[in-house]
Amino acid sequence: MHLYLSSFRMGDRFQDLLDLAGPGARTAVISNAVDFIDLEDRRAYAAKVHDPAADFRQAGLDAFDLDLRDHFGRPESLAAALVGIRLVWCVGGNAFLLRRALRQSGFEAAIAGRADLIYGGWSAGACVAGSTLRGLELMDDPDLVVDGYAPAPVWEGLGLVDYAIVPHFESDHPEADAAARAHHYMTREGIPHRTLRDGDVIVSETAT
Repeated sequence: MHLYLSSFRMGDRFQDLLDLAGPGARTAVISNAVDFIDLEDRRAYAAKVHDPAADFRQAGLDAFDLDLRDHFGRPESLAAALVGIRLVWCVGGNAFLLRRALRQSGFEAAIAGRADLIYGGWSAGACVAGSTLRGLELMDDPDLVVDGYAPAPVWEGLGLVDYAIVPHFESDHPEADAAARAHHYMTREGIPHRTLRDGDVIVSETAT
């Protein structure tokens, strides 16, 4: 599996991601990290500020929105939805909400052994790829839930890399101070982690 983990949006190596995916790659955009935001507000933001699915389509990929809530408790349904998908892209928002969605939909099992798959995402989407979410409660509220979500947070990351990821570090971003606190906490507690400044991207492969 290939990884493309960004601190903010597509990062500074977007062309590398496009080259890796290939022209016309089927791309699933997962936005469950922002399920706590009103749907109309989300649509307005996509129309006026940033719509990752539209950006991918403009760049020549075959992108569509995939709502993991449609597959909660039905892992076989999600596995079928991911057949033929080359790139999965998880957007930023609340990392703990996204992690719940990944767990409740059976995402981990669905991507296991998928050597052909690219997992990508920014901010929360990058964080959940790490080994743990411990320390990220200093950036995101772990108790934030909406209808249909399990109440207890999932603290284990997907483990696609063997360290935690702290986005927005030393950046011109509203969460930069919180990122510094998370970094200091992880350092103090001996949690292996990498900090990412906005624009930074981790591009690698995993045996997972």
